[in-house]
Amino acid sequence: MRILIVEDEAKIAHSLQKGLRQESYAVDVALTGSEGLSLAMSEPYDLLVLDIMLPDIDGLEITQQVRKHTPQTPILMLTAKAQLDDIVKGLRHGADDYLTKPFAFEELLARVHALLRRPAGFLPNLLSIDNLTLDTNTFEIKRGDNTIQLSQKEFALLEYLMRNPNKILTKDQIIAHVWDYEADVLPNTVEVYIGYLRNKIDKPFKKNSKALIQTVRGFGYKISD
Repeated sequence: MRILIVEDEAKIAHSLQKGLRQESYAVDVALTGSEGLSLAMSEPYDLLVLDIMLPDIDGLEITQQVRKHTPQTPILMLTAKAQLDDIVKGLRHGADDYLTKPFAFEELLARVHALLRRPAGFLPNLLSIDNLTLDTNTFEIKRGDNTIQLSQKEFALLEYLMRNPNKILTKDQIIAHVWDYEADVLPNTVEVYIGYLRNKIDKPFKKNSKALIQTVRGFGYKISD
């Protein structure tokens, strides 16, 4: 899952980026409104976290523009303005949720999880394909009764595959949703991480279970039962 943070206070922005990356999200940061709007309109984000008071273009204007372009993208607004009128204004401009500064990271994380579970793009916490399960709350992956340990990036890749079962995903789609905008990722990197997953998800269980991760030559990869 890929998140964009638009926040002009660099310390806050990079702190949030670090915390969300530890939760296996791919996270980009923009420190100005114009940069944030450009990224939001050109990259496929699953969630936007926007400060309202930004240089050049404020969060309200970004929200209005994004709503015209990708109306279902969840938006969480951050602001030091805690008055009811400010909250109502933010929601009327198209925000899905509103968090006032200062805030605890745990609260922001809970709101992120809640927004990503909303029906418009409903994302269940427990994913399953055949006898493979992945829990996005506990980060537990099991195949049958066997627990599987994955790195953060392996987890993010498996989650993206499992949220799109039986669907062919190109390398470009995988890179766009699993890696940050600034990450130096080549198409071969996807092949390498698919190999890592196969070594942990499929190969140890090939005697009793079929392979779930498949290569569709000339197109990409898919996971299916």
